[in-house]
Amino acid sequence: MSTQRRAAVLGSPIAHSLSPVLHRAAYAELGLDDWSYERFEIDEAALPGFVAELDGSWAGLSLTMPLKRAIIPLLDEVSETAASVEAVNTVVLREDGRRIGDNTDIPGMIAALRERGVEKAESAAILGAGATASSALAALARVCAGPVTAYVRSEARAAEMRGWGERLGVDVRTAGWDDAARALEAPLVIATTPAGATDALAASVPARPGTLFDVLYDPWPTALAAAWSDRGGEIVGGLDLLVHQAVLQVEQMTGVPRAPLAAMRAAGEAALAAR
Repeated sequence: MSTQRRAAVLGSPIAHSLSPVLHRAAYAELGLDDWSYERFEIDEAALPGFVAELDGSWAGLSLTMPLKRAIIPLLDEVSETAASVEAVNTVVLREDGRRIGDNTDIPGMIAALRERGVEKAESAAILGAGATASSALAALARVCAGPVTAYVRSEARAAEMRGWGERLGVDVRTAGWDDAARALEAPLVIATTPAGATDALAASVPARPGTLFDVLYDPWPTALAAAWSDRGGEIVGGLDLLVHQAVLQVEQMTGVPRAPLAAMRAAGEAALAAR
């Protein structure tokens, strides 16, 4: 009987994803020669059909946008962490056929911040809204002692972020995107926006910036991250997040208790350098 085990990352767009590089590096380091990890361009409409056709060789799925919430109705169980933000980025496919959803973005963010020495912050700012922003709020619930201000483009998004704050026990305040330059004065800034959205803010980086956590990794550095670094601020990048959340995914999908973080990071850095 074949022992082939499969995993993949799903999303749209997906061609840029470094998840295959990280997971394959982990498999190689762990000697899991029968494991494979692919990427599939899947949108919300195609997701139910894709999931329905998975056979017993499949061990897990990684979900990126726009699937982190669309996957939830297709699951048998969702962890408390994922349920708290209604966003699943990890699905473990058990041998008994059950599909278990989790969110490794939240502990991944916390681990990435701690790696840079950020254990606590007196206040914070979030640029953007959506699934990643709600995960950032959940991470800040464990890191930030004071208020979090979310800078968003619409009142609907503002109301949504305030709602997440109430649910997560975070003092969330909101402001319009026109005032986003003010976010950069916070001791901890988390940018959750798409590529290019924060480029105009690069000219507004303060003389003595705090810590910027920019969840993007392609392109890298972003204009904002480059300007932040030039001013001497601490940077936590999207690759940091990707590696830490992928470590947790590998552990859940394979059952191996300690995934090789260093090897996965090195593989990710090499892949980015080659682009």
